[in-house]
Amino acid sequence: MNQNFTIALDAMGGDHGPSVTVPAALQVLADTPQLSIILVGDEETLKRELASHKHLSDSRILIHHASQQVAMDEKPSIALRTKKDSSMRVAINLVKEKQAQACVSAGNTGALMATARFVLKMLPGIDRPAIISTLPTMKGHTHMLDLGANVDTSAENLFEFAVMGSVLTSAVENIESPTIGLLNIGEEEVKGNEVVKETARLLSDSNLNYIGFVEGDDIFKGAADVVVCDGFVGNISLKTTEGVAKMISHYMCEEFSRNIFTKLAALVAMPVLSALRKRIDPRRYNGASFVGLQGIVIKSHGGADVRAYTSAIREAIVEVKKNVPERISKHVESALTEGQVT
Repeated sequence: MNQNFTIALDAMGGDHGPSVTVPAALQVLADTPQLSIILVGDEETLKRELASHKHLSDSRILIHHASQQVAMDEKPSIALRTKKDSSMRVAINLVKEKQAQACVSAGNTGALMATARFVLKMLPGIDRPAIISTLPTMKGHTHMLDLGANVDTSAENLFEFAVMGSVLTSAVENIESPTIGLLNIGEEEVKGNEVVKETARLLSDSNLNYIGFVEGDDIFKGAADVVVCDGFVGNISLKTTEGVAKMISHYMCEEFSRNIFTKLAALVAMPVLSALRKRIDPRRYNGASFVGLQGIVIKSHGGADVRAYTSAIREAIVEVKKNVPERISKHVESALTEGQVT
């Protein structure tokens, strides 16, 4: 895809708002000639932020005024009902109206999902959307879904997630047939609840590259290109991973600062520690996709800094170039024809 395209940013969303979204937008614009960005939010605030970066007039960056904001702790139902002119809602509307090909927001996850589903609607054949994101592994990285959109799911829902995860991973990673693992409490066929067992049967009978059950530790071993689970398990897995990473970092800092000798050891180990930090830097993997919608919506972490937010914008760019929703729709249609999704 060489033609020009536009991404709408919920510029007021997240913990930091325009102080992060605007400089991130300017960074990505600088190295993506085909890209235009619409900053959605309070016009005066956005103009001041642009001026603070000595930004010259550029036809590739526009401001679309929105008079409301969705708070990070606001109930999705209230945001959907009362915040029709929020920066989040307006940014998603721009995708619906084809003025933008994708939306990126660091705002309230529940409100973003509810609004995106209400405005954009689901792809034909897809019952529920799912949240998919990239996680680092020993072999590179994997894509995991669902990470919190659906607490209760059927086997058919999980099968749909596998189809969508396979299509997205194939598109963005240029893998012809991504391997798919189903997260379970063991690798044996007798393990797991009835929903997981039925999902395994559906996957085994499909033309997807299903490799069987994977356990929690297999996620970071890189056992599969796509790891499938329900949103309850996925979200807990993700948050547990984040907590373990913070704990290890905390203990390392404690040990290296214990005395003069450990401080010297830290100095010697600094190049290795810096390389490690760079490889597992969560900012590189920021940007979760809401798959299953008739449009591209990318969720950035609420506390994202400029570097992390640029990663979310770049994820949107890749999905626009690869036309991910259309690819998912075609694959789901094929699966329906084969009788794999009911």
